[in-house]
Amino acid sequence: MKKSNTHSTLVGYTLWIFGFTGAHRFYFGKPITGTLWFFTGGFFLIGWVIDLFLIPGMDDSADRRYRGGAYNYNLAWIFLTFLGVLGIHRFYMGKWLTGLIYLLTGGLFLVGVLFVGAGLLLRKAWR
Repeated sequence: MKKSNTHSTLVGYTLWIFGFTGAHRFYFGKPITGTLWFFTGGFFLIGWVIDLFLIPGMDDSADRRYRGGAYNYNLAWIFLTFLGVLGIHRFYMGKWLTGLIYLLTGGLFLVGVLFVGAGLLLRKAWR
């Protein structure tokens, strides 16, 4: 499979700083371990430290699995991770109606933010 540069190691390390939330794992397309990191504080911070050394491999793996699209998914992920409850990621992707709904409902009461995160992963993988 042709490798494209859909992910950035620098963005991965930046999200790793908040790694106990699982942000870097979601970014590299690992929603299950991202969720585990989110609920266990980076698997009690041990996994968070180990991920410091695993990020280059996660970047290579994600670059092989995902293809680029019309939008910069690095930016979309950052918006989702840190501004998801405001719907900024939806506005960026041109989805004004759902962006407005997120803005008015706090990301559909936070459940929608998790749902959109999974949707971004699937959409990115199938293109």
